[in-house]
Amino acid sequence: LSSSSGLTHESHRKDVEQVYLRCSEGSIEWMYPTGALIVNLRPNISPASYKHLTVCIKPFKDSAGANIYLEKTGELKLLVRDGDRSPSRVYCFGYDQGGLFVEATPQQDISRKITGFQYELMSKGIAADLHTASAPCRPCSDTEVLLAVCTSDFVIRGSIQNVTNQAEEQESVIHVGVNKLYRQKSKVFQLTGESGNWRGQIKTLLECGVKPGDGDFLFTGRMHFGEARLGCAPRFKDFQRMYKEAKDKGLNPCEIGPD
Repeated sequence: LSSSSGLTHESHRKDVEQVYLRCSEGSIEWMYPTGALIVNLRPNISPASYKHLTVCIKPFKDSAGANIYLEKTGELKLLVRDGDRSPSRVYCFGYDQGGLFVEATPQQDISRKITGFQYELMSKGIAADLHTASAPCRPCSDTEVLLAVCTSDFVIRGSIQNVTNQAEEQESVIHVGVNKLYRQKSKVFQLTGESGNWRGQIKTLLECGVKPGDGDFLFTGRMHFGEARLGCAPRFKDFQRMYKEAKDKGLNPCEIGPD
């Protein structure tokens, strides 16, 4: 978390402050914004790898008081306009497309404003996986499923307990009962209640029309701004079949013991 306050620059309303961030994910909070911030993302990786990175930002729900631009060699491209209210909207761009320039808008009372957003740096391949413009609800092929098992942030065997739709955010929340936890990067799936059952929530696009159904599925996906996002999710019996076929041919990219 990087935090800054404009009140310390009240006498210099056109000040531009530089912020350097070394983490691959985090958040910026600018209280009482005046002047401007230049946000420099400098992850602890080889500069040669920068061209393979995608930057995504997600403004706080109540963020206000500044416009957020993409800046490269002095040219500004508006990313987020002050006052935009797009719940869960995520803005992504290539690392080599420029940096972030956050400019305060004129305010009568800056003490009521806080500009903030979360950010994530990820490889372009992962970003494309999360934001597939074409056919985001398309079922995965056998090869894609087997690769997802090896590379996803979470891999679980479970059933759909319920689905709640969030029309405003154009998303569905899948409430999952976990039968077996193979992997999770963050503690999204946890033990709940006296019965000791594992449960968790996975988000996906509303347009995919996910509905509660019988039977077990293999749920895979990635963490994105602290939320589990659905990737490949075949029926578990179908996954067992494709896993066995690949193993018999020596073609499965990794082993997880699907039984």
